[in-house]
This record gives sequence, structure tokens and C-alpha cells, in this order.
Amino acid sequence: MARAGLTELLVVEEAERLADEVGLARMTLAALAARLGVRQPSLYKHIEGTDGLLRSISVRAKNELAYVLARAAVGRERADAVTSIANAYRAWALEHPGRYAAAQSAPAPGDSEDQAASIAIVQLVTDILAGYRLGGDDAIDATRALRSALHGFITLESSGGFGLPVDIDRSFQRLVNGIATAFSSWTIETAVTK
Repeated sequence: MARAGLTELLVVEEAERLADEVGLARMTLAALAARLGVRQPSLYKHIEGTDGLLRSISVRAKNELAYVLARAAVGRERADAVTSIANAYRAWALEHPGRYAAAQSAPAPGDSEDQAASIAIVQLVTDILAGYRLGGDDAIDATRALRSALHGFITLESSGGFGLPVDIDRSFQRLVNGIATAFSSWTIETAVTK
């Protein structure tokens, strides 16, 4: 049942598609092998088990998301940049739910490739936040707030959590506008402290 021409890249790409269709948690090696027309043990010639496959999906997803966000940010600054990357982030996440889930994992200690992929996204956001004169811990706090707001909205939207009869796109734009406005006065002096 061997498939000629099967490579690590082809296995990972098919796993990404499968994860987007059925969800990352339901993407199994057995299902992947069936889709590829091979026996499950044949996959081990190309991947390092489930953990290795998930790591590959995660790194590729982070790199793809960084590319999508970078393209969305080109030539934009401050609120325009925040809005553009937020819209691109949401569109990509909804189009690629399995990859999006994989991109949420923090890199393992010592995994320089995964760390570089993760840092690329963070760096893009902190570059945008520099337009608000945010740096250091303020930029980290703002990055976390933006990520949390977007992730929360996308998670609720994709799971059918918004049932009220108000346009979801409108709600999303108001959320993003609120965040962009908040960044204009986002400093340690205005932050709540213990």
C-alpha cells in the first residue's frame, strides 16, 4: 500500500488540510494514512510521530500567519495597521481552523525554529505598536491584550457562540476599533496596578 513520491512535506500538507477539515484534536495518524492511501507505519518514514507532526503543523502555521499579517500591515500604521492585521488574522483563522489551533502553542524550550516562527508574529505586532510609542512591557501587555481579544472573538465565532441577531462583522470591527483606541493611551501610568 506504499505511495510513490510521498515526502515529509506532502504528509504535513495533507495533515494540515485534514486538521482544517476535522479539527486539530481529531486529526489522527490513522485518518491521515487513510487519506494518503498508505498504512500508518509508512508515515513514520516521513514524520516523528504525532508530536513531530503537530510541531511541524504548528511551525508552518505560525510562519504562514506571520506572512499573512505582514502583508496586511504593509504601508499601514497605528489604527489602520491594527485593523488590517486583525481582519487578516480573523479571516485566516476562520479559513484554517486546524492550523489556527496549532499556531496557538508556545514553542518548546530549545526549539529554535518554532521560537523564530513565534517571535516573527510578536515582532510584527510590536512593530505596529511602536507607532503608538509602546515598547517594553507596555508593548507586551498590549500584544497580549490584542491576541486575547482576537482569539476570544474567533473562538466564540467559530464555535457558534454568537447567537444574537446583530451582525458579527460589525461587532468584530467595534472590538478592533476599541482596542486601537485603547492603545492611544496604553501606558504603565494608566494601567491598573496591585
